[in-house]
Amino acid sequence: QVQLVESGGGLVQPGGSLRLSCAASGSISTMGFMGWYRQAPGNQRELVASITNSGTTYYTDAVKGRVTIFTDNAKNTVYLQMNILKPEDTAVYYCHAAIDALRFWGQGTQVTVSA
Repeated sequence: QVQLVESGGGLVQPGGSLRLSCAASGSISTMGFMGWYRQAPGNQRELVASITNSGTTYYTDAVKGRVTIFTDNAKNTVYLQMNILKPEDTAVYYCHAAIDALRFWGQGTQVTVSA
């Protein structure tokens, strides 16, 4: 069982930045896939960004150029650096990890972008 604990969410003004962190209880180098999802009220959960253990990254079109996903294997942590935040980025952000057929989720962290 892998536990994922997110942190770094909060209230930020449009145009601001936040860095989300997801600390894993196990070695993230063993995880084939790690990603950040988000869910806004009334919407389905959507993949924002992901990274594989080979370093391949993916970004949904809505965040390309504004968001970076990266890992620190020594800290077993995956980060989501978000810049130029927009009100439509407001959502609960969830960390997700996959090891073979196993899937793990964090509890989520709220990001609110508002003036």
